[in-house]
Amino acid sequence: MFLPITKAEMESRGWERPDFVYITGDAYVDHSSFGAAIISRVLEAHGYKVAILPQPDWHNPDSVKEFGEPRLGFLVTAGNIDSMVNHYTVNKKPRSQDAYSPGGRRGMRPDHATVVYSNLIKQAYKHIPVIIGGIEASLRRLAHYDYWSNRFRRSILLDSGADLLIYGMGELAMVEVADAMNSGLNIRDITFIPGTVYKSRTTDQVWDGITLPDFASMQKDKTQYARSFSIQEQNTDSISGRPLIESYGEHRYVIQNPPMRPVTTQELDDIYELPYENAWHPVYDAEGGIPAFSEIRFSLTSNRGCYGGCSFCALNFHQGRIVQARSHESLIREAKLMIRRPDFKGYIHDVGGPTANFRHPACRKQIEKGVCPNRQCLFPKVCGNIHADHTDYVALLRELRQLPGVKKVFVRSGIRYDYVMADPDDTFLEELCRYHISGQLRVAPEHVSDHVLQLMGKPGSDVYKAFCRRFEKINRKTGKQQFLVPYLISSHPGSTLEDAIALAETIRDMGFQPDQVQDFYPTPSTASTVMYYTGIDPRNMQPVRSVTSPKEKAMQRALLQYRRPENYSLVRQALIQAGREDLIGYGEKCLIRPGNAAHRGGSRKRNGNTRNEKANKKTERSRSGGRTKKH
Repeated sequence: MFLPITKAEMESRGWERPDFVYITGDAYVDHSSFGAAIISRVLEAHGYKVAILPQPDWHNPDSVKEFGEPRLGFLVTAGNIDSMVNHYTVNKKPRSQDAYSPGGRRGMRPDHATVVYSNLIKQAYKHIPVIIGGIEASLRRLAHYDYWSNRFRRSILLDSGADLLIYGMGELAMVEVADAMNSGLNIRDITFIPGTVYKSRTTDQVWDGITLPDFASMQKDKTQYARSFSIQEQNTDSISGRPLIESYGEHRYVIQNPPMRPVTTQELDDIYELPYENAWHPVYDAEGGIPAFSEIRFSLTSNRGCYGGCSFCALNFHQGRIVQARSHESLIREAKLMIRRPDFKGYIHDVGGPTANFRHPACRKQIEKGVCPNRQCLFPKVCGNIHADHTDYVALLRELRQLPGVKKVFVRSGIRYDYVMADPDDTFLEELCRYHISGQLRVAPEHVSDHVLQLMGKPGSDVYKAFCRRFEKINRKTGKQQFLVPYLISSHPGSTLEDAIALAETIRDMGFQPDQVQDFYPTPSTASTVMYYTGIDPRNMQPVRSVTSPKEKAMQRALLQYRRPENYSLVRQALIQAGREDLIGYGEKCLIRPGNAAHRGGSRKRNGNTRNEKANKKTERSRSGGRTKKH
């Protein structure tokens, strides 16, 4: 049974009022891939009554009064994605669709949704506690740079007026907060729970805390923000992390408690086996449902957390670096339920998580002592202590593909190819190629220039080249004709026009024309965003040149798709500006031909498309039937 989303549904359960009203910027999908569904079902399992208020009309202050005054408080999330990322492209243009709204309809949530919803609640119910969480609150929990307004903003806890913020995945912290409130403790006195952020007039209660640069100094001096971020990044572990104190003037502090501990395998199993309906609420049927659900309907989440350490990724700040995995038995039970659905066609679309081939912590030391605060597991090279072993993941995939009713099990989450290369056993890569991909494997080298890769926190280009050779060798062995489809990022901090041209030349030599390129998108709480805003690498405080000019960003992006006629002018300007007119002509190595846009990209192989070009055409055909995920 779905949790109630209207007062009538609540009353049909015999409730006079809920314990919590949960406001979310997404439509209500009761599935474990949606944060609101997980938190509400976890609270329900602990005996709390939760009503869901999806996408209330923020133009109408009364919209938050649907269920009246809850017994304990309001919970607020912007949804599965930061509301600004949900609304705008990297060029700050409105997106044409909201995949988390009925029928993909735009305009169902406000910008900065967490702030807007929380302020609406405070206007309607001045003394009712408001607790914010989800990805938007989690990554904006302390002062941060906001790309869309080009402003340095305060903690979202202050702008929202909320009483408490839960960061990270939130299940354990949410139950502790609910139990404390249920016991009669005032929300202002809940200052002791890991994984929470609170406001205070004093720091007397903080033990072993670190005082970050204050907000005013960070506004004036970007170097101070880079220093603050470096400290934050070193305190994202539940074992080694310390409380962080951020001052906003005399007697006004935002205090972040250390992260909540990772969940155990049993706890993760329990979370994912709660009685979800695994569907969108029927109220959305008339509009064709929720597009985002279609992508994950037949996928299995096997793990959370990531020690990949990419600079442009916020997983370190949200899920943490210690990998937590579900048991085989739990995943098999979920798969069997999936198989019984009438619309299941025999294909499990994914078995993974942030990184599919991570199924255990990076090393044994992490379990007892936590992650290394000043070292990464895979960067700049694979740590000597890492336990690179795919045995468990291979066994899991074998069990799943042997289930009656399963035709094929795909792995579509990202895999870390440097971790694959660290494993001397070819079994995983061989079985991946033989059973779990269909013609192409998506990987994320991101770039080819080593100094850009260093800023990205990615392995050097030689590692990707070695992986390509190993992939091709395995495919020859298995008799498969399959291809790598690389994800690439343009205009990342540190990338110059010369770097973008080097990447374009690599694309030319591969015979591969990417149908999608990700222009670097500065989002809160990533090292790359700090580089973009401050011009400083927070890991070593060295200067970094960032591409902030819209024209240069457009040129770098165009170079990665230089064969497209609409990009001809930008590519030509970029080559001339960089002094690379040698790449304009009719030779085999030229990117474009002289003349106007009608003379598009440079020469190709005269005997037709290369294998990678064929793979790219196959990618374009597959995309016409549905979106693919990028991890």
